Amino acid sequence: MDWWQKLKKNSLARVGAGILITLYTIVLFGGFVAPYDPYTSQPDGALLPPTQVYWRDASGDFIGPHVYPTTQGPVDLETGERELRTDRTQPSPIRLFVQGDRYRLFGLIPANIHLFGTAGEGRLNILGTDEQARDQLSRLIYGGQISLSIGLVGILISFPLGMLVGGISGYFGGWTDALLMRLVEVLMTIPSIYLLVALAAVLPPGLTSTQRFLLIVVITSFVGWSGLARVIRGQVLSIKQQQFVQASKVLGANPLYIIVRHVLPQTASYIVISATLAVPGFIVAESVLSLIGLGIQQPDPSWGNLLSTATNASILVLQPWLVWPPAILIILTVLAFNLLGDGLRDALDPRSLQR
Repeated sequence: MDWWQKLKKNSLARVGAGILITLYTIVLFGGFVAPYDPYTSQPDGALLPPTQVYWRDASGDFIGPHVYPTTQGPVDLETGERELRTDRTQPSPIRLFVQGDRYRLFGLIPANIHLFGTAGEGRLNILGTDEQARDQLSRLIYGGQISLSIGLVGILISFPLGMLVGGISGYFGGWTDALLMRLVEVLMTIPSIYLLVALAAVLPPGLTSTQRFLLIVVITSFVGWSGLARVIRGQVLSIKQQQFVQASKVLGANPLYIIVRHVLPQTASYIVISATLAVPGFIVAESVLSLIGLGIQQPDPSWGNLLSTATNASILVLQPWLVWPPAILIILTVLAFNLLGDGLRDALDPRSLQR
């Protein structure tokens, strides 16, 4: 367990792991953490800025953290800004564990208790509301369920395929190796982002977000296994000469059994590192597709389609709270995976373990 001790001493890897644990915990309990239903609009609440929290009432008395019912007034034709109307006669205290919109915990258990919220008519929109008057924080949390899971599902599909093709190619050699490696080289020459755009554009328009999500995962997985297969093939060429592999051959073990049971486990350290560094690629691919309108479709949220509001110049200038949070979360997630992947690479490096 020397690698584990070395990993724990890597402060950057700990930071990356901490960020990822926090993000995945939040989205796993999304219905509980999110204060509102991500699909429900509030009356006269389109494009509200982040809610201001007050500690004193209108008369100046201290009553604790609270908010007031807030709505938007008419648009100023000269500046494009809207007047905020705040009803200071109805203070709504901020509370923990409040009853709110009904949801399903883990998608199965009906519940309606939220981590935080308000008691009263006022709503706590920490990150404001979007153009459909939906709570932006709730949509970010629910969007993270798609954006963070697409990478994990992607490597579960692409990595077994890449490992198996690379293992078979390196173990058998000859015409099998030549044929499989030519296929890998063809796939590696295809610009993945253009292939994703082309394939996503021809998807039937009537697909649900779940179906579109699964197809995006399959597409990204299809173009994501070739590089892994090439590296695994190189490692297997060396591993198959080891004595324990030769002993299995002499005992008459099935070649596929030898590959799966003896050869591929020897590449585990590289697989773990590569998987950690590959997840951000899937997340970015989904974000790009959703950003240009070919991924997850509204009203279902994902970080990519939430970021698509950045294409509107007026939103970018007047309502920046709709643009920066999803952008920061994507950058933070990619950075966290890279920090953890670098830490694993240093910890699992045989040369570092020998020092």
